[in-house]
Amino acid sequence: MTITLAIIILTCIISFTSFNRPEQIDKLSFWPYYVQERKQFYRFITSGFVHADYMHLFFNMLTLWFFGRTIESAFVIIFGGKLHFVLLYLLGLVLPDISTYFKYKDTYGYRSIGASGAVSAILFSAILLAPWSKLLVFFIPLPAVIYGVLFLAYSAYMSRRGGDGINHDAHFWGAVLGLVYPLIFRPELGKLFVQQLLSIF
Repeated sequence: MTITLAIIILTCIISFTSFNRPEQIDKLSFWPYYVQERKQFYRFITSGFVHADYMHLFFNMLTLWFFGRTIESAFVIIFGGKLHFVLLYLLGLVLPDISTYFKYKDTYGYRSIGASGAVSAILFSAILLAPWSKLLVFFIPLPAVIYGVLFLAYSAYMSRRGGDGINHDAHFWGAVLGLVYPLIFRPELGKLFVQQLLSIF
């Protein structure tokens, strides 16, 4: 069994058993106020394994299924094992929520759930490795790098605007993590990325 599939199964089990159970979601969600007041740092991790509804879960896990397997295999070749894939996913759960923590640590009513930060990290590592691969966005084929730019711009804009109940900060910083993480350990991937971008000219 791949690590990607194991993560999907675990996430689905925890999410399914949390649907229509607000008290369970409260225990697992990322709740900055409780992280600060009660030192419940485990929420950085557990919030990524629970989702608001079937649609939220479906889109996150579908994206992880398509790109997680690719990155898991690629990281075996690049790094010689699967440890970096696990680290990237876990960091994708934790690091993108740090800015959210500082923004909402004094706001009792704010909570967020979902694996979007980690999934964004996986997706953007895939974009780094294959920028001109095609992604289907609302059934429209779009080069991955173009989608990436639009995604980052949209997430940054919506983060400033707010009001839609979605943690766009996690999307944005998860995406940045996915681009930066492989480059920290293999800087030469940056040169390969640029070469691929210029290959169409």
